[in-house]
Amino acid sequence: MAKIIRFLDQYFGLFLIAGMTIGMINPAYSNMLMPLLEPALMLMLFMVFLKTDVAQILQKMRNYRQVLFFTFMYMVAIPVFFYLTTLPFDRETAIGLMLLTAMPAGAASPALTDIARGNTALSASIVITTSLIAPITVPLLFRLLNISDLSVNYWLVFRDLAMLIFIPMLASQVIKHCCPSFIIKSSHLFTSLNVLLLAVMVYAIIGSQRETILNDPIAILWQTGLLYIVFILLHVMGYLIGFKEDRKGKIATAVSAAYMNNAMAIVLAALYFPSVLVLMVLSEIPWNTLLMPFRKIMNHQPKIHS
Repeated sequence: MAKIIRFLDQYFGLFLIAGMTIGMINPAYSNMLMPLLEPALMLMLFMVFLKTDVAQILQKMRNYRQVLFFTFMYMVAIPVFFYLTTLPFDRETAIGLMLLTAMPAGAASPALTDIARGNTALSASIVITTSLIAPITVPLLFRLLNISDLSVNYWLVFRDLAMLIFIPMLASQVIKHCCPSFIIKSSHLFTSLNVLLLAVMVYAIIGSQRETILNDPIAILWQTGLLYIVFILLHVMGYLIGFKEDRKGKIATAVSAAYMNNAMAIVLAALYFPSVLVLMVLSEIPWNTLLMPFRKIMNHQPKIHS
């Protein structure tokens, strides 16, 4: 068992790539699994919160200057940067990149931060604050830039937040209080289980969009290449945003910037911007393949800031 856990932890990227590959080759079960994405995310966050001190999350959120800075950078500055730099070349691509980067940090980013050995408490606080502000900032950006009237159902957004973030958080703290010894003994399994869950989620998302991806292979290739450049820049920007943090904190800010809630972007694109839907789906490819090299780069850095 210990060898399996070490293998999953060390080569997690192979499992994510395998999920993508199987989804493209044999997507037979993807439609059946799609309704299970939200419960899978909740389970992932539940296991992350079992390893995280919620008091640290609340402490991070009490630092209002840090919260305001991170929120502005993630939800306003970065999306506007990608929109303005891409607009002279292609308006639809610019809209797509702004929609993608304007999304809050993904609900899975604390789990990904855990895999990358970063500060999960900081990552979780960024998820919560960016998710709470997203219903305001997303439509505001589109209106200010005179793109379109993007209406968001506030109640549904907050309901999803409660399901994806707060319910796992509260449940994890109850379990930690009731069964502390069991959690301590089994905590080494949580990261590996999250890797397997994430691989299944990748399979479902890619498999459900297989026909769309294969419809225009030339366009898919250049859009995927562009997305890799964007996601690499997001890692760098996120790392620089955490300039006041220690090494684990910088990993958290980088992951929070690069691993946004692209599932929400896919839904919004389907409702309001169908012309950029394929770009949103393709974001799953760099989203699921760049964490492994990022972790390796971080592991080779001297830990002088820890």
